[in-house]
Amino acid sequence: MTRQGSTLRIGIVGYGTAGQTAALLLTRDGHDVEVFERAPVLGPVGAGFLLQPTGLAVLWELGLLDDALVHGARIGRLFGETTAGRPVMDMRYRELAPHFFGLGMQRGALFGLLDDAWRDGRRVHCGRRIVEVDTARGVLRDDAGEEHGAFDVVIVADGAASMLRGAVAAPALDRPYPWGAQWCLVAQDAWEFPDELRQRYVGARRMAGMLPVGTRPGDPVPRLSFFWSLPAAELPHAGTDESAWRRDVATVWPEAAERLHATAVPAGLARARYRDTVQRRWHCGRAILMGDAAHAMSPQLGQGVNMALADALALRDALRTHARPVDAFADYERRRRDHLGIYHFWSRWLTPLFQSERDRLAAMRDRLFHPMSRLPGGRGQMLRVLTGTRRGWLGTYPLDACFVSALAERTPNATGRLAVENA
Repeated sequence: MTRQGSTLRIGIVGYGTAGQTAALLLTRDGHDVEVFERAPVLGPVGAGFLLQPTGLAVLWELGLLDDALVHGARIGRLFGETTAGRPVMDMRYRELAPHFFGLGMQRGALFGLLDDAWRDGRRVHCGRRIVEVDTARGVLRDDAGEEHGAFDVVIVADGAASMLRGAVAAPALDRPYPWGAQWCLVAQDAWEFPDELRQRYVGARRMAGMLPVGTRPGDPVPRLSFFWSLPAAELPHAGTDESAWRRDVATVWPEAAERLHATAVPAGLARARYRDTVQRRWHCGRAILMGDAAHAMSPQLGQGVNMALADALALRDALRTHARPVDAFADYERRRRDHLGIYHFWSRWLTPLFQSERDRLAAMRDRLFHPMSRLPGGRGQMLRVLTGTRRGWLGTYPLDACFVSALAERTPNATGRLAVENA
């Protein structure tokens, strides 16, 4: 799909979701792609996540939608409540579109699907920590002093804690969130809510979440991703008193605590920290930012993986459209900012309501958030934001009509049968 004679030499820093997807898409378009990953061995990093229609559309474009559906868990409802049983959030995908759903997945499952799909033209350099980007020449330098390039395009996709984004442009905002989380995967077994994301809140100081995330290659056991919100300052020692930690979780959510009986505490709990990053520019010279390196945000809206997937597809499309990479960069940045701006806004606005010590705000949330979400106009807006399909304040993110049809064909009807089975 490249223009005649327009094959580009492309270097990608980072092999997370954004880097993987970009490598696969751009290699398929005939470009010469090399990836530089600082980890000595390739593998997934992070917890389970929720793929929205926006992310599923990219997997469909890659021909990986059906494989993802095999491993993922279909999610039809997002529900959050206080420990007293007061609903705070209750959103159902079908109220936006009857064929919409989320897909809970393990990081390992998505990583494996993308990694297995990129075989032709594959070049990955592991254990290479890139410390400098010469944006004018398209040259990378690693921590051993070795230079790589020159590349026509350098994609900086080294995550929320990127040390390279400043080489592209000074960020307008780049700060860590004061709250983080512990997480782990546990066996789903007979969990009562196999198609729902469930959360429990104690004000904004404590939040527990359970998300069904299905299976992954090599492990057929369906699992749940457990999430436990904590101030970032507490993460280094959280759980060192195992009995106290288990009591805290059981106080918030006894049923969730029961699922963790076989989890080693704290050794079996991973830590997650988050950043809020806004870049003045996403590109400079031959370099372009992608994924969390360009737009890290809090996990409140759960959009990180979806936005990374959409970034990679948008850059692929821009490079197909424009003969000069610099023009493609400008088009890519404009299109992605149009989509992302509202998510940065709502992420900042919602985070104090769910992760903070602001008890009065949390009390207002508990009383008003759910009633407001039941209003016809407000409910549609909230559903658009939660599903990743909001663009700007009132616009709608475009989804390919063929993808929408494909999603409908893969959505069970009232009898539990797929549309394709009845065709």
